[in-house]
Amino acid sequence: MQNILDAILAGDTASEDFANLPLPESYRAATVHKDEVDMFEGLASRDKDPRKSLHVEEVALPELGPGEALVAVMASAINYNTVWTSIFEPVSTFGFLERYGRLSELTKRHDLPYHVVGSDLAGVVLATGPGVTKWKPGAEVVAHCLSVELEDPAGHDDTMMDPQQRIWGFETNFGGLAHIALVKSNQLLDKPAHLTWEEAASPGLVNATAYRQLVSKNAGQMKQGDNVLIWGASGGLGGFATQYALNGGANPICVVSNEEKAKIVRSMGAEMVINRSEENWKFWNDEGTEQNPKEWQRLGKRIRELTGGEDIDIVFEHPGRETFGASVYVTRKGGTITTCASTTGYLHEYDNRYLWMNLKRIVSSHFANYREAYEANRLIAQGKIHPTVSKTYTLDEVGQAALDVHHNKHQGKVGVLCLAPEEGLGVRDPEMRAKHETAINRFRGV
Repeated sequence: MQNILDAILAGDTASEDFANLPLPESYRAATVHKDEVDMFEGLASRDKDPRKSLHVEEVALPELGPGEALVAVMASAINYNTVWTSIFEPVSTFGFLERYGRLSELTKRHDLPYHVVGSDLAGVVLATGPGVTKWKPGAEVVAHCLSVELEDPAGHDDTMMDPQQRIWGFETNFGGLAHIALVKSNQLLDKPAHLTWEEAASPGLVNATAYRQLVSKNAGQMKQGDNVLIWGASGGLGGFATQYALNGGANPICVVSNEEKAKIVRSMGAEMVINRSEENWKFWNDEGTEQNPKEWQRLGKRIRELTGGEDIDIVFEHPGRETFGASVYVTRKGGTITTCASTTGYLHEYDNRYLWMNLKRIVSSHFANYREAYEANRLIAQGKIHPTVSKTYTLDEVGQAALDVHHNKHQGKVGVLCLAPEEGLGVRDPEMRAKHETAINRFRGV
């Protein structure tokens, strides 16, 4: 691994030299173990500690198959799916690996007693399997997390509709929180040249998710002038939704939990901000069994005060249970609620009269197809959308990084250095970086 790292850090190693580097038999990776899936039994979700379930250890290098690539991972990032994997909720991910393993002889590689986690990466291609022509060893890349087989016609209009669609590093093995990752070559995208490794790694999952959910024809179809309600507007997902609304000429109404987060969205250019801690919304009673429609009405009134009397065209919904009833209520007649993630609970409750009689739409959105991921990464590369890294951990500290996200102590995205020995490496276009330095560092240290 040291020879591989030295070649990357040199910055001018030729492709053929990368191709000639010997691959190690094993590599360091963050894993969960199949024999520990019951370790948190009886505990409330919040009390489940990823530091106890995530292990950093040596694992065997997987066989490289057709259409695949091995990537030296310089940096990765934490997403909620890694938190879910680490606390074995809502189900153990080993069920995903078992089902995938039954698909073919090649996919059997994924069904192991350990799961290498992580759905983001920035790094360098080390080797490619048969049939890969677009990517060569030495290419500096990021990876999106859509894994598809595309043997069924259903996937050839929108690859997210492939019956074998999976999220890499969550529903497949050999993810990005490691020194090496195994990906399909059609997950690869060019690394934005003006970003460091940890910055380039961090947008992947959340950036493409926000693009599809808000911008794409497959979900929100946001247009100029739309009023967009964004829950958690400075968070890992909401921080990109806020940027897309501003960049696309919409009017974001940003919901945040404190003044520090309010300052972040205002620094992006958002003018309409709702601070939950100041306004103390109580959408549910203390037992969490019944919602309060008067609080929905209060939120709707607050929104109209900010917008000059207009209601919401699109709600960017990802908290789920806690906010969904309010989201449906405040959306204008004919408006759209786009939903993913459900980080506060999957069982949504809302009053259907406000949906059905007002012709509103609930649109589900899940990650993004290759084209959408490409467009989202292209906007990063053009400096029109920026990463939201607030803090970076080492791979050995991955348990603490996941705990921060689990307890919502983070802001923006939490990065993880894998092979990269320190932050700040990997910038290939310093002139472009200098133009966007303030925006790139907006979330740092928050």
